[in-house]
Amino acid sequence: MKISRDLLHELPKVELHCHLDGCLRIPTIIDLAQRDKIKLPYTNEDQLKNILSAGKKRGTLEDYIKRFDITLSVMQTPESLTRTAYELAEDAASENVRYIEIRYSPILHTQKGLTPTESVEAVKKGLKKAEKDFNIRCGIIVCGIRSIKPEASLQLADLTLKYKNKGVVGFDLAGVEENFPAKDHREAFYMILNHNINATIHAGEAFGPESIHQAIHYCGAHRIGHGTRLKEDKELMQYVNDHRITLEVCILSNYHTKSVRSLKHHPVRYYYDQGIRITLNTDNRLISNTTMTDEFMLAHNLFGFNLYDFREVTITAIKSAFMHYKERKNMIRSIADELEGNFGLMPEYIEHSS
Repeated sequence: MKISRDLLHELPKVELHCHLDGCLRIPTIIDLAQRDKIKLPYTNEDQLKNILSAGKKRGTLEDYIKRFDITLSVMQTPESLTRTAYELAEDAASENVRYIEIRYSPILHTQKGLTPTESVEAVKKGLKKAEKDFNIRCGIIVCGIRSIKPEASLQLADLTLKYKNKGVVGFDLAGVEENFPAKDHREAFYMILNHNINATIHAGEAFGPESIHQAIHYCGAHRIGHGTRLKEDKELMQYVNDHRITLEVCILSNYHTKSVRSLKHHPVRYYYDQGIRITLNTDNRLISNTTMTDEFMLAHNLFGFNLYDFREVTITAIKSAFMHYKERKNMIRSIADELEGNFGLMPEYIEHSS
């Protein structure tokens, strides 16, 4: 079967690494700015998109993150959070993403007096409506920020605990890696793990494998966001493989942040061939100007991923999702049946990342 963009668009998908504040629609940014009297650098859609989307403008992770100042400026009210959450889920559902975990940091949405609790309620409201309107399920991951004091991460961990089994499915640590080690935030992760909550941490994106080591051994991460530089430590890579710790891979985003020197040098295929659990994700649909279909297409064109590989990546994503085992099992069965019935991908095919 010839692999076309249309075919990849139709495949059922699962996304585990997606930032709410990196996925806004350009018209929505302009509309929210006008409504809330927020000054934007441009009010022309093309000009605004040009400065918000990385495109061919590669830079450091810090350069990449700087763009979020604009999106965050229009995400400071309950209405804006509800709308942007709903629209992100709608955009994901439009390309057959069946389950998505959307992450964001409530502490970054308090500039106009919104409390972190009110922030979570607003995002929940948008995602709940999207689940009713579209064929998608959603979970929220609360993010601590490396460059903000560890006490803030502890407060966000407490917020995560408050919403355990109430829409929030996990806890993350995001932001600039260098000079902001994950181990400084380990008290927050002690709280998370001691209350049986799932943890993922951005690591090995702009800093070396020691960042991944800290995420796993100091903070108990169940998944690693990016993990691009894991291959630099073969012993740690073997540990990650042995313990089935999933890497949330974001190909295009890693190119934009110079985590890889070129797209063709991305290690995703190498990790996959080693049997490491990998998933494909957008990271930031607006900032990296990408979709899940785009990421699948890159994996096919650059690394030869075929339909059986995409079946495995999707099943791996469900296995690694922060949902209860029985729910994961039911979703695996549902998507596997669809892949067999609609695309001829037989269940006898044995995944090498079990």
